[in-house]
Amino acid sequence: MDFVSYDTVIDCRSPSEFAEDHIPGAVSAPVLDDAERAHVGTLYKQVSPFEAKKLGAALVAKNVARHVETLFAGKGRGWRPLVYCWRGGKRSAAMAHILREIGWDAQTLAGGYRGYRRWVLAQLETIPQKLPFRVVHGPTGSGKSRFLGALRRAGAQVLDLEDLAAHRGSVLGNLPDRPQPSQKWFESQLLHELSSLDAARLVFVEGESKKIGQLQVPEALIGAMRASPCVVLDTTIEVRVSLLLEEYRHFVDRPEALEAQLDCLVGLHGRETIAGWKSLASRGAWRDFVALLLMEHYDPAYRRSSLHNFVHLPHAARVSIGSAEAAAFDAAARTLIEDAVAA
Repeated sequence: MDFVSYDTVIDCRSPSEFAEDHIPGAVSAPVLDDAERAHVGTLYKQVSPFEAKKLGAALVAKNVARHVETLFAGKGRGWRPLVYCWRGGKRSAAMAHILREIGWDAQTLAGGYRGYRRWVLAQLETIPQKLPFRVVHGPTGSGKSRFLGALRRAGAQVLDLEDLAAHRGSVLGNLPDRPQPSQKWFESQLLHELSSLDAARLVFVEGESKKIGQLQVPEALIGAMRASPCVVLDTTIEVRVSLLLEEYRHFVDRPEALEAQLDCLVGLHGRETIAGWKSLASRGAWRDFVALLLMEHYDPAYRRSSLHNFVHLPHAARVSIGSAEAAAFDAAARTLIEDAVAA
């Protein structure tokens, strides 16, 4: 789909529809807000289509007028907007008609948001197969996300799935200040990222499972990652503990949230083991708690899943992370990039 040839992409659906998902970079300019849309729909079913259309037309005209006076007030004569609604029907057609009457070359998106969603899913099936991935592995706490950041700072191409998913990918991976996006918005952002990558250059990505928190990673991307060469971070247990204590500091400040998450592991480890972990946390023995959690839960899970799913992992290049300092990650990233270029 061609979005870049337009000056602005306008989503004229309701705010709740926009919040669930939209074309990245689109501006929200609803012709009906959520309450108005519900009211018109009720009127259509319970009174008559005529009365619903009459009310809808008045509301649309009022709302488009407000957008012209505010959102679009500074647009010049040559402005070219692309307008879309759910199906490319009445809502986008009404707004585009008014904008064209003003003198702007407003167009509507054929098929609307539904057509866009079909296109997103089709693109997510094909683009991953064209990209040369290098998959970064290492047990929990080895600094994979930090390493991706260092690679990006060093000029490498990086796809950070956990950042897009707003989740660190483990049972304790919820971010306290960032709820996970909807599945659809995750896929829209993912496609936007994938489309920006150069297929002639390596793309570094963390080795993920099929789900990151509550979000599903597209099958084609998982398949491409699992078939790609790997890199493993060698990070000592002491450094891993330090990294995790930094990343999960919010659990130290909110022990009740930590206990609730640990309770999710009772089925795997039994109440006695979980009680022992909780006891360490309650006493403030955080380094002992994290080390035990790594050795008894995360490391066995990592060995089971990674070795089974990533066929090239046994032959992976290895990168040593000497400390939790950013400089150690930057140095390791530069070395890896130099080695990749030399190869």
